[in-house]
Amino acid sequence: MSTGTAPVPAATPSPTPAPVRLLDDASVDELHRAADEILTAFGTSATSPGLLRRVRESAAALGPSIRHQCRPVDTDAGLFVLRGLRVDDARIGATPESWRTAGDAGAHHDIALLLLATVMGDPIAWEGQQEGRFVHNIVPAPGHEREQTGASSSVLLSPHTEDAFHPGRAHLLMLTCMRNHDGIATTAASVRRTRLDDATVEELTRPVLPILPDDAYAEAQGFAGEPPRVPALWRAPDGLTLRFDPAYTPLAEATPEYRAAYRRLEDELARVSVAVSLSPGEVLVVDNDLVVHGRVPFTARYDGTDRWLKRASVRVPGRRTRPAAEAGEHGYGQAAIEAHAAEAPAA
Repeated sequence: MSTGTAPVPAATPSPTPAPVRLLDDASVDELHRAADEILTAFGTSATSPGLLRRVRESAAALGPSIRHQCRPVDTDAGLFVLRGLRVDDARIGATPESWRTAGDAGAHHDIALLLLATVMGDPIAWEGQQEGRFVHNIVPAPGHEREQTGASSSVLLSPHTEDAFHPGRAHLLMLTCMRNHDGIATTAASVRRTRLDDATVEELTRPVLPILPDDAYAEAQGFAGEPPRVPALWRAPDGLTLRFDPAYTPLAEATPEYRAAYRRLEDELARVSVAVSLSPGEVLVVDNDLVVHGRVPFTARYDGTDRWLKRASVRVPGRRTRPAAEAGEHGYGQAAIEAHAAEAPAA
């Protein structure tokens, strides 16, 4: 099945700053100390049942200041930047050439991010992505410059819901900046800030088209099952939520009325888009049910100084922001691994 048209460049994002939450020095020391202790005990950031259990225990012991700053997203912006973590550009080493070669690069920060993710909810990993790691390295990779994945660089990474093809996708997406010498921006747009008429919302809440697996999930792209048709919008109890990935949605198969409504949603998301240029140590937290994110194009140098982010995905227990019908989807054969389920039983 072919996808729709090529991604349309978004309007220039607004420079409106994202909401910021600041970790005080004592909280930063506490978090880094907990990460150091775990790394010393296990010698790696490659998650094992024992390491995941220690992360959960350590996260539960973190102080009230950290827990307050990790409270749920509480504005229609649908995101915030957590500021204060320390990243030493010299000590972290060169930007990896790809996620495959990253290994334990930046291992301390893997664990720090996993601790924060555990405070916010239940971290998840994917069996079919980055070898099942709970923290991913997002770096430009040679040969992938024009893909619609995190390994791309020279094209606009079109605004999308993370892992939109899957019913078990994260509720929260976390991006920690390790290096960003060129100030390359992540784009973000909240559906709660759009102005959509009732007819457009009504059209897009119908399950008309599937969302296909992206290029990071090669095995899922060969799945034999019938692609489930899903709504692009849904009326949750507290407002609109969305499930959106135009680069992997076969829009050509829809009616003219549906395509027009979809384009109105695209235009509105472009209108309210903001640019977030992360500095080292900053963590962008995105509500994956409210906000689509992307990235502006850039020219990768592949010299060890390129942009480098760490990514974690989080589910929030008990959250009701998605249609009940999603529970019956096959997820194209892809299985998510929940950190708490992967923990070994305590001795």
